[in-house]
Amino acid sequence: MSGPADDGAPHAPTTAGASASARGSPALASAVALAARSLGIAAGQRLLVSEMSVEFRAGEVTAILGRNGSGKTLTLHTLAGLRRPQQGVVRLDGAPLDHLRRRAIAQRLGVLLQDLEESFTSTALEAVLIGRHPHLPSWQWETADDERLARDALARVQMEAFAARSTDKLSGGERRRVAVASLLAQAPQVFLLDEPTNHLDPHHQIAVLELFRAQANAGRTVIATLHDATLAARFADRVILLFGDGRWREGPMRQTLTADALSELYLTRIIEIDTPDRRVFVSA
Repeated sequence: MSGPADDGAPHAPTTAGASASARGSPALASAVALAARSLGIAAGQRLLVSEMSVEFRAGEVTAILGRNGSGKTLTLHTLAGLRRPQQGVVRLDGAPLDHLRRRAIAQRLGVLLQDLEESFTSTALEAVLIGRHPHLPSWQWETADDERLARDALARVQMEAFAARSTDKLSGGERRRVAVASLLAQAPQVFLLDEPTNHLDPHHQIAVLELFRAQANAGRTVIATLHDATLAARFADRVILLFGDGRWREGPMRQTLTADALSELYLTRIIEIDTPDRRVFVSA
């Protein structure tokens, strides 16, 4: 799919054919898990995204890139149902989000916020167990199975040794990994990630993105806002470019994420460096 044309005049997207995930199974990549139709997103009087129609499929990672203030976070929040679009509709498994209860949404869709505001302190394990709450019956405490899932999630982000540590004694990067573990314990079918590499050292950035790449390969849907085009090229199947003035562009990573497109997006010259095993983008 493609968004408004480069002439700056927004128009309805045209279908270019959604290909199966290059990394996941083609069979897994056939189902539309989340879809936006004619979505309009604004900040005050400023239109950021106009007439966006996009389908997010099982088995795929979609990266959202754009300058600061271009609407990446607002777009993600709109896709999560955390804010109403100016126009259009978001559908989860075919049902409009505003027709679903938040509990039903949370059982199928999970969100990693960019900045976490903790109103109370807890242990790392207790923080991860919050991810299990959408699946608990009313007034039900977590079970032994829930604790097992939470401990397993902590181990996947290499934080199992910190299970009993108070969250106010953790570094920013450690708290970020606990938040990732909570989302993994929630086990949704759709993951919405707002800057998942925030506060993380380079090796933990790669490790976290590999975790979510594995989730997509297992048939789930992953949508992530990113600042790093090189990471997007490494882990994503599709990409959405937000220009911040209503225009947007969406398509397969290889064809859409180019040096020319990134130069237009970031208003500075970007070049691509050829390496034997991956694509690398840098400012010239």
